[in-house]
Amino acid sequence: MTHARADLAFIGFGNVAKRFVTLLDERREWLARECDLECRAVGVATRTHGSRFDARGIHLPEPTSENHHSILPESSPALEVIDRLGQSDAALRIVVETTTLDVRGGRPAIDHVRAGIAAGCHVITANKGPVAFAYADLRDAAAAAGVSFLFEGAVMDGVPVFNLVRETLPAVDITGFRGVINSTTNHILTALERGEEFASALARMQAEGIAEADPSLDVDGWDAAAKTAALANVLLGARITPHDVRRTGIGPDDATRAREARSRGRRVKLVASALRGKDGILATVQPEELPAGDPLAGLDGKANALLLRTALLGEIAICQLEGNLTHTAYALLSDLVTVRRRQLARGEVPARRTL
Repeated sequence: MTHARADLAFIGFGNVAKRFVTLLDERREWLARECDLECRAVGVATRTHGSRFDARGIHLPEPTSENHHSILPESSPALEVIDRLGQSDAALRIVVETTTLDVRGGRPAIDHVRAGIAAGCHVITANKGPVAFAYADLRDAAAAAGVSFLFEGAVMDGVPVFNLVRETLPAVDITGFRGVINSTTNHILTALERGEEFASALARMQAEGIAEADPSLDVDGWDAAAKTAALANVLLGARITPHDVRRTGIGPDDATRAREARSRGRRVKLVASALRGKDGILATVQPEELPAGDPLAGLDGKANALLLRTALLGEIAICQLEGNLTHTAYALLSDLVTVRRRQLARGEVPARRTL
């Protein structure tokens, strides 16, 4: 049986994108059965391996010249890939944006998202930049173009933070949040409590592909600040950037503080928070010493948690005990499924089933 086709173009092709490709293969039968969908990569734009596009499909996850049919021009290769994807006749055209976070202004990721929307493509991303720097504008542009802009992997990997609020909390106002939302720093602080050196704990996160490509983004608090801005923009209706977040990171000097706090039954955590007040949004990222009874104090290793403050339901806790590449890749898969379900709900492409 022939299923509806989704053509995908990958902008950035690091560890998360590679795992997403293998996950698509692992869930191929499920996607065909439950979503009537067959996914095919047709384009890729990378910083280190060049850029390729072939409407007949390309072989991933190894983006080398032997596996691709056409080499794109050197100038603006990502935008060229996106433009060519927009000309596809597939039922779904999806830009998968997984480039590295740029904390200065969120580019070029924002430009990639804009280009995808302008080309009539849906965009899914694990990059925090577009949501942290330009969420409202991109949301409105996507709505006007009739496409989706989804980013579940931007915060807490595959745990459905944005989906939870969007799909299951109608008429609930989020007034604030606080959480531990950076796996690398939580792992380091846990290791410091146990007497391990800062450098070795960070190196382990780099080896596992959990730390950012530039680990200073984690330890200096920029990753958490970008996530805080993203959460505030989406959940609180803010229009802030990571530079509006009051930020203090962690370093080797926090070892003594972490061990002393633990000896007193307390824990030092890098806490991200935002609260809507009469003067606007106050957003912070900073190490805090928490009492044992605080839900965030019990998080060890790579565990994350987010506490949403609501007007109707009090505090809602979302916890992730483990984070890895598969979880982030799953967020992309979840977004892809959401795009397809929205399409089916609108009746744009009738679902077909094998009886």
